[in-house]
Amino acid sequence: MTFYTSLGVYNYIQFFESGTNTIKKRQKDMEQRTAGVEQNNGGSAKSDHYRREGKRSVLAVLYDELKGYRALAFITPVWMLGEVVAEMVIPILMGRLVDNGVYKGNTAYVYSTGIRMLIVAVMGLFSGILGSFFASRAGAGLAKNLRKAMFDNIQTFSFENIDHFSPSSLVTRMTTDVQNVQNAFQMLVRGAMRSPSMMIVAMVLSFVISPRLASIYLVAVLLLAVVLFSIMRSATKYFAKVFERYDDLNKSVEENVQAIRVVKAYVREDHEITRFQKAAVNIYTMFVKAELNLSWNSPIMSAVIYTCILLISWFGAHMVVGGRLTTGELMSLLTYCMNILNSLMFLTMIFVMLTMSEASCRRIAEVITAKSTITNPASPVTEVRDGSIEFDHVTFSYNVASREPVLRDINISIRSGENIGIIGGTGSSKSTLVNLISRLYDVTDGSVKVGGIDVRQYDLDTLRNNVSVVLQKNVLFSGTILDNLRWGDKNATEEECRKACEIACADEFIDRFPDGYNTWIEQGGTNVSGGQKQRLCIARALLKKPKVLIFDDSTSAVDTATDAKIRQGLAQYMKGTTKLVIAQRISSVMGCDRILVLDNGTVSGFGTHDELMKSNKIYREVYESQAGMAGDADFDEKK
Repeated sequence: MTFYTSLGVYNYIQFFESGTNTIKKRQKDMEQRTAGVEQNNGGSAKSDHYRREGKRSVLAVLYDELKGYRALAFITPVWMLGEVVAEMVIPILMGRLVDNGVYKGNTAYVYSTGIRMLIVAVMGLFSGILGSFFASRAGAGLAKNLRKAMFDNIQTFSFENIDHFSPSSLVTRMTTDVQNVQNAFQMLVRGAMRSPSMMIVAMVLSFVISPRLASIYLVAVLLLAVVLFSIMRSATKYFAKVFERYDDLNKSVEENVQAIRVVKAYVREDHEITRFQKAAVNIYTMFVKAELNLSWNSPIMSAVIYTCILLISWFGAHMVVGGRLTTGELMSLLTYCMNILNSLMFLTMIFVMLTMSEASCRRIAEVITAKSTITNPASPVTEVRDGSIEFDHVTFSYNVASREPVLRDINISIRSGENIGIIGGTGSSKSTLVNLISRLYDVTDGSVKVGGIDVRQYDLDTLRNNVSVVLQKNVLFSGTILDNLRWGDKNATEEECRKACEIACADEFIDRFPDGYNTWIEQGGTNVSGGQKQRLCIARALLKKPKVLIFDDSTSAVDTATDAKIRQGLAQYMKGTTKLVIAQRISSVMGCDRILVLDNGTVSGFGTHDELMKSNKIYREVYESQAGMAGDADFDEKK
């Protein structure tokens, strides 16, 4: 028993230390990859994909997130100890009842001992109920805190961090992984005191009654310890892979649900079903391999239990006949036999749960301890002077190990209040360029300045409140139209919302809805068209009253006439705001003060429409192509 407990403690320590070593190893690897990257002007450096606090082990993370429930977690073993005491006293009383009451015909002793046994049983039941109650509350509290800690930290992530973890993996970590940790924790706090205490006390009392018969228990426990530990060790490697398969399964479901219209339009249901089945079969295969190892636990335990009972019954009966053991003592020994081996079974279940939750703990700790690659400087600037923008020898790569950057040596200067058009072929990094302005990503080399100050020196909230972006992928949230508009300004009045919608030409369709601005928008805006969604997103951005307003191809789903009306409204009501318009249609940008032409991550031209028509071959060919097709030609069309 002592040997088995030592093995269990060793396995438990290894479980948490392995998570710590994994985090430290990955941190070291990423630090080596980013070695040599110089500090930028904002006091921060381009670091690894997910910087971590290497000093915090997995155990430390779990302990930190137990806050508010630590008292419950520590008091649970005390109540479980009370249950153990009751279960150990009852066999003693039962043996005395048989020897001193039943055999001697002492009815009064039978009644008094029976009452004492009933009182002890009720006390044990009460202790067990309270222990289970407190364990459940502590486990649920830990799960709640882990989910909140992960979600809170995810909100600080940069796009770079999100790209590393992937949404489907984050969903798995916040659901399946947390549930595994919760179950393992509840079993641990209940069994950590109960099972070892019951084994020790039952073993001691057994040796007090009959050292010869008790030695059978000791041999059985040592044998089971070695066998069961070997089984669990072989199963660990499979459980570590299971949750990676869960990521693939969730990814399949997520993509299918989000793109269900495309799936049905192209009649690809069978393909998606096959894809999902493949992910499900992978999980099934891993679980089967793990469970095949663990399936030996129950038959081995049963074989040992029944062997012990047979041996104790055989040798005990001979000892009773020989007068070296009473019948009551033999009954007590048989009860202790079941207590010891059942405690061992429960310990086995605990270690199985710990084995299953080992990978989950590491994955949860990775999210909680991950640090955003974009953070505020020590003394951030909290005011943006104006909407001027300067790209000073900017080079950018999504991956610091990439040989070819996506943006190379960008040098442009934009005056405050200027209206700038940006065009370029697919893959020319138009969206990447504007994402650097609001610091959704940090530059690899050079600097981006807004209002004359490097964006890395600004407070992030200040910068992003003054640089409003209508992203290429428009997203609406479940709620009313007013609720969605007030994402731009939570204190905006209905009149301000109506004005923003008027500029964005969204009032045209909102007024046709029966509930007007109180119309309910489904999750993702599935009950409005693409053009309506774009116009609502533009109105939402206008409510921020930013100094820089960026449209990332955000009028692609509206007709040319509506596009022209939106541009006219912006010119009239947003005169002091610097506007950057990414578009594929020349007609959307030719009226801008200047137009930036990007080609494969470099500046091909920057000037007015007339200047580019004279000096830039790419711009001129696209203009002539679109003009020849009534303005509808695509920028990427082969010429």
